[in-house]
Amino acid sequence: MTDLDPLRDLGLSRGPDGPTLRVWSSSATRIDLVVDDAPHDRVVPMVRDADDVWSVTDGALTPGRRYWLRADGPPGAGDAFDPSLELLDPYARGLGRTGRGTWRSAVVDETFDWGGVAKPRTPLDRVVIYEAHVRGLTRLAPFVPEELRGSYAGLAAESTIAYLTGLGVTAVQLLPVHQHVDEQRLVAQGIENYWGYNTLSYFAPHTAYASRDAQLAGASAVLREFKGMVRLLHEAGIEVYLDVVYNHTAEEGEVGGPVTSLRGLDGSGYYRHDSDGEPVDVTGCGNSIDTSTPAASRLVLDSLRYWANEVQIDGFRFDLAATLGRGSDHVFDPEHPLLQAIVDDPELDGVKMIAEPWDVGLGGWQTGAFPDGWIEWNDRFRNRARDFWLTDVAAARSHGAPPSGLGGFASKLSGSSNIYAHERGPLAGVNFVTAHDGFTLLDLVSYDAKHNLSNGEGNRDGSDDNRSFNHGVEGESVNPWISDARRRSMRNLLATLFVSAGIPMLTAGDERGRTQHGNNNAYCNDSELTWVDWSAEPWQDALHDDVATLTRLRAENPALRPVRFGVDGACTLSANEMSWYSASGDEMRPDDWNDVGVRTLQYLAISTPEHEALNRVLVIVHGAETTASVVLPRHDGVSRYEALWSSDDRSLPTASTPGDEVLVSGPTVVVLRAS
Repeated sequence: MTDLDPLRDLGLSRGPDGPTLRVWSSSATRIDLVVDDAPHDRVVPMVRDADDVWSVTDGALTPGRRYWLRADGPPGAGDAFDPSLELLDPYARGLGRTGRGTWRSAVVDETFDWGGVAKPRTPLDRVVIYEAHVRGLTRLAPFVPEELRGSYAGLAAESTIAYLTGLGVTAVQLLPVHQHVDEQRLVAQGIENYWGYNTLSYFAPHTAYASRDAQLAGASAVLREFKGMVRLLHEAGIEVYLDVVYNHTAEEGEVGGPVTSLRGLDGSGYYRHDSDGEPVDVTGCGNSIDTSTPAASRLVLDSLRYWANEVQIDGFRFDLAATLGRGSDHVFDPEHPLLQAIVDDPELDGVKMIAEPWDVGLGGWQTGAFPDGWIEWNDRFRNRARDFWLTDVAAARSHGAPPSGLGGFASKLSGSSNIYAHERGPLAGVNFVTAHDGFTLLDLVSYDAKHNLSNGEGNRDGSDDNRSFNHGVEGESVNPWISDARRRSMRNLLATLFVSAGIPMLTAGDERGRTQHGNNNAYCNDSELTWVDWSAEPWQDALHDDVATLTRLRAENPALRPVRFGVDGACTLSANEMSWYSASGDEMRPDDWNDVGVRTLQYLAISTPEHEALNRVLVIVHGAETTASVVLPRHDGVSRYEALWSSDDRSLPTASTPGDEVLVSGPTVVVLRAS
């Protein structure tokens, strides 16, 4: 979209004639600006141009002023015109609540001193993502001043930042921080939408996550605290990514749902409908955004530009991103103009764009299908890692053998080249074992089934495909053998995450063994169930130290983070030369990959230097509850192996030479540097 785009400068801008508000609607017949001009509200008609942009210039639209819109128009499918309703400006940078509990747009003071602090611009191969909830991360943190716990300022506290840098993460990915509200169903039940996937405004930060002082001072102070958080994180070298929900809004449900903004201005132009005017729902929320229309796609792009440039955000994770790539026929198209515009826009240059590459519509599972420039959540990595370390081990206990061989696991370890096109490379995928949605890491190794009764839906909500293993007892156990086995499984899963090619994502609290007591869909629990538990039992401290060691080893060894896929017989810079060996130290044979009896693998990754020195790493994977004899492989140029880390909590072996035999108790991952 160029500067000549007729939809440019929507929202409030300041020009030589004063503040001007511009709003798009092709269906309305009248739109009024209403200004809170105490003691009386002042109504100012807006003027429509040839491109269906309504505008008004009003000198009263200064910081601190509240305003709203009223729209009228003919009845039509998808539209909900009602001139008695108070509508939000879709581009409002701030919101404020009335005494009745409704929301109004607020003009904010956007000035901020960034103090010369620039974005870290961390190279993708160096990125380690930490997915966190603003409130949940510090709500119980004893090292954060009490008045700042659970706020933007609490996340930016010196002690919080020191914790993050010490853990080795390079980016915090925040669950939705756009202003959101609770769904009507939850309000009726007296519970909340803790996760925040119910957006009221794509430009205003969520007020309730600001400190109390900022909330009392108003929308400008909330925005200022948010920017201050970003600046302090950037000073520490930590990027900030936002989880954004451009697939639906808080105008939930189909026709007849809440009317707060888009639906009251031009619902037929912003939401998906079929040729008969009936809503097309590909999100499960009833009001899917129609990004095939110029206004809706422009809204998404403008929101991204605002957060990336005015608020200095480094990346975005797009919830149900397949919805954004659906055309006017509602079919996903990897060449959708909006998907291309997001990664081609010069105003978004260098910003990380991460897709949750699915939605719930027909043909909605699109992992690997997004265009070059996009990064995707790799759910196949999650599934195979869980299978290998958990359900395969459970099956071996029950039936004597796992259901599958090593081949699928090895492909994920080396970057999922069977999913991502060669030109996209391994960094097209975000590897994860857990996320906000699903079991925590501890629950993954402690429960065979979900326990979601506290959600009020009779345990019907949440996935039944958890690929988890309780190791013999459902839930908490005082049996030391079971506790040790669970902790080893957690270490194996974490090791797989950090030694695999791709971008690793850790869920906040997993490094401390946080539990939700088997709840795998805790979206409506804003309580100690979902907040990070900062208690420090010895095993929790040890698990934290394991994660910090693994992130350090990843940073120190470029062989663990290749940028490109290699090509057999050629030297590809910043790729890996990969060699695969069996427990005997011999090269893996074709039949070994699918043999369910083969559970031991050695993976030698040798970097092809471009910006860093030559590096070699050997990873030994033993996926059975036995002790295996492993012969360290012979390879040209390798004369020595130095053990760096093992998921077996015994002391590491000393340096070894190729051909030496080491005993590996299982299930276990061992990381060695080859020289």
